[in-house]
Amino acid sequence: MSVPFAVLRHASTDWNVARRLQGLTDTPLNAAGEADARGWRLPPPADDWKRLSSPLQRALRTAELLQPSAPVIVESALREMSFGTWEGHTIAELRERVGDAFIAAESRGLDFQPPGGESPRATMARIGRWTVSIAAAGQPVVAVSHKATIRALLALATGWDMVGRPPHKLDWRCLHFFSAHADGRVTVDRLNVPL
Repeated sequence: MSVPFAVLRHASTDWNVARRLQGLTDTPLNAAGEADARGWRLPPPADDWKRLSSPLQRALRTAELLQPSAPVIVESALREMSFGTWEGHTIAELRERVGDAFIAAESRGLDFQPPGGESPRATMARIGRWTVSIAAAGQPVVAVSHKATIRALLALATGWDMVGRPPHKLDWRCLHFFSAHADGRVTVDRLNVPL
């Protein structure tokens, strides 16, 4: 048995615009993000599904603004990957400041480990436990989450090792549909569905 679910990245923040790693830093939506989220419409059948969100305010606010409005349940497993001491910096800044050590860290794919942060492999394990709970509950959901967490979900579904380009290019202003299976597998259904 499989259960469909959909994921969406939160709307824009000032740190997104500046290309800063947000991680667990609890940044709010900016005015453009608020306006975008108000205008987004979940396509059928996701418009009738239970709604979940990361506990971080940028995701929770996005979920609250999505139309039609529905109660939002906070799910800790949907939180962003922690970038530890690198949060607040851009990739360009880190490449310049940390140098070869940062470039080497980037090349580790699933085992990329920011100082004091979480690896994509750990994020993938966390999101995998969540998908097992979705399959067990048997109820489709829409989840508002974060870029690194959704990339970890894509890795789980496709076997991507996060070295090189992803197997599918994700549009971060779209909804992505997957299925959670009782045996723990996750499969891709439809990606880049407009809102």
